[in-house]
Amino acid sequence: QVQLVESGGGLVQAGGSLRLSCAASGRTFTNYAMGWFRQAPGKEREFVATISRSGSTYYADSVKGRFTISRDNAKNTVYLQMNSLKPEDTAVYYCAAAPTYGSGTNQNEYHYWGQGTQVTVSS
Repeated sequence: QVQLVESGGGLVQAGGSLRLSCAASGRTFTNYAMGWFRQAPGKEREFVATISRSGSTYYADSVKGRFTISRDNAKNTVYLQMNSLKPEDTAVYYCAAAPTYGSGTNQNEYHYWGQGTQVTVSS
């Protein structure tokens, strides 16, 4: 079992930045690929970014060049640095852990999920 707790969400103006954190506990953090997903009101949850156990990263086209995913294995934490935020980035952001690394974009690969943190970007 892996427990995930997100933090760092909030309200920010368009063009601003936020850094989300996801602290993991339970099983060995380095055994898991990690991902960030988001769900906007009235929309399905969508892939944002993923990082493999070895540190390879992949991003949704909508956030490429603006968001950066990273992990600190010593702290059992994954981060999502979000720059140049847009109103359309408003959503609840979830981190998730996958025991194996496939595409990294498919929600079904992820076995453990956090409770989510709200990000609101005002125009």
